[in-house]
Parts: sequence; structure tokens; C-alpha cells
Amino acid sequence: MTIQRPNATSVGTIVWLGSEVMFFAGLFAMYFSLRAGAPDLWANETQILNVPFALANTLILVASSFTAQFGVFAAERMQARRTGLSPAKWGMVEWFFLTYLMGSVFVAGQVWEYAQLVAEGVTLSSNSYGSAFYITTGFHALHVTGGLIAFLLVIGRAYAAKNFGHREATSAIVTSYYWHFVDVVWIGLFLVVYVLK
Repeated sequence: MTIQRPNATSVGTIVWLGSEVMFFAGLFAMYFSLRAGAPDLWANETQILNVPFALANTLILVASSFTAQFGVFAAERMQARRTGLSPAKWGMVEWFFLTYLMGSVFVAGQVWEYAQLVAEGVTLSSNSYGSAFYITTGFHALHVTGGLIAFLLVIGRAYAAKNFGHREATSAIVTSYYWHFVDVVWIGLFLVVYVLK
């Protein structure tokens, strides 16, 4: 009987994501602390938020987790590219391209929302609410952008490899870990920022 060692890349990614959990926990703590200190400000400023738009944007990001996972399933069966036109025959590349597109739409939606809020006078330096809103959602947007870059690198690696193998599949899998993490963090942020207000 041989003992299988855990994949070092996967373990390293999970450990790094643990540190990211602590980073976002700090952001949540900051948000709750500022909100506790200025409940009236929060009550006024949150009225400006476009909750239906944010919900639609959230659903796009959540759906992208599913497309990313379909890409992982393709990578696990060592299928880099499609074997037919129907989504059932798509490979990792096609699913990851779709995930990239959905993630890009999410980031563009956040940029549009920021522009609307700035027009309403809610800026990073306007008050504690503006600071808390832009710091928490802004750092998340940076993480999503990092994930989008990772998807492009994994897709490029799949095209560059002569034979799609274990290393390429592992890259796809750990990128999906990160993407799922970013999605879960956003669900928490959406509930705190847009739903609980």
C-alpha cells in the first residue's frame, strides 16, 4: 500500500486562503465597528443603495462559481477543450472563458455602481459609511480581478501545453478554490452591506 501525499499546490492554496479569511474578517470587523458608532448615518446612506441591481450582480457572480466548477470537472477528466458545440461537450477552456466573462460583468457592474454612488455624494472620503463601503467592496473587487487574471493564465497554460496533464488540471482546481472563496466572501458582503444595512 502506498501513501498518497496531498498535492503541495493545493495545500499551499488552502493555507493562503486561510490568511485571506483573516484579512476579510478584519474588514467585516471594521465595517461593523463603524456602523455601531454611527447608526443614523448608516440608516441614511444605505437608502441610496440600488439593492435590485446589486442582487442581479451577485447572482451573476454566484452563477460563475458553477461555470468554474464545470471547468474543474472537465480538467479532472483531462479535457482541455470542447469536443462539440453543446455545453455538455465543453472543456475546461470554454467553461473558464464563460466564468471570466461573468466575473468581468460583475466587476463592470461594481464600477457602474461606484459611479452612481459618487454622483450621489458617497465617496471614499465623504464619511465613515463611504470609507467602509468602498474599502470592503473595493478590496473584494481587487480579489475578483486577481481571479480573472488567474483564469486567463490557466487558459493560456492549457493552450501552451502540448499535452493537458495533471499540472494543468491542478492549476485549474486551485484557481477554482480561490474563485469559490471570493464568491462566498461576496455573499457575506452582500448580506451585510445590502440586506442587513
